[in-house]
Amino acid sequence: MVEKVPMTQIGFSKLEIELRELKTKERPAVIRAIEEARAHGDLSENAEYHAAKEKQGFIEARIMELESSLSRADVIEAKYLSGNKVVFAATVTLADEDDIQSKYQIVGAQEADVKEGRISYTSPLGKALIGRAIGDEVEVATPGGEKYFEIVEIEFL
Repeated sequence: MVEKVPMTQIGFSKLEIELRELKTKERPAVIRAIEEARAHGDLSENAEYHAAKEKQGFIEARIMELESSLSRADVIEAKYLSGNKVVFAATVTLADEDDIQSKYQIVGAQEADVKEGRISYTSPLGKALIGRAIGDEVEVATPGGEKYFEIVEIEFL
């Protein structure tokens, strides 16, 4: 049985764009770099050749990873969701112990970016939030110690 990978439509689109870039720009560029380095002769001491081959390996691995994730994607659009519990794709406003608010959308692991306010449902905070409601308090273990948050708002944007 194929394991589905939950992701938002935005995350799915970003992965499609990255895959297209790798296949149409990055892969051809590294192939040209390998051909140019080969033309320089002795490959055993050719740093450009070895660097290009290493980059090619990273590109091919990322292409395979992206193709796998996209083929197993279970796209969930928040705008079609509702309710009073935190679920995948929901946007949650939290207040910390000092009443400082922060807002996060619960997303798939491949699309998580804390700076953009997108946390993975598999992260400690994501796991703590799933299934909770407005007014619930959650405790999360962080590298700096235990943190406590209260759920202030749940939105489906």
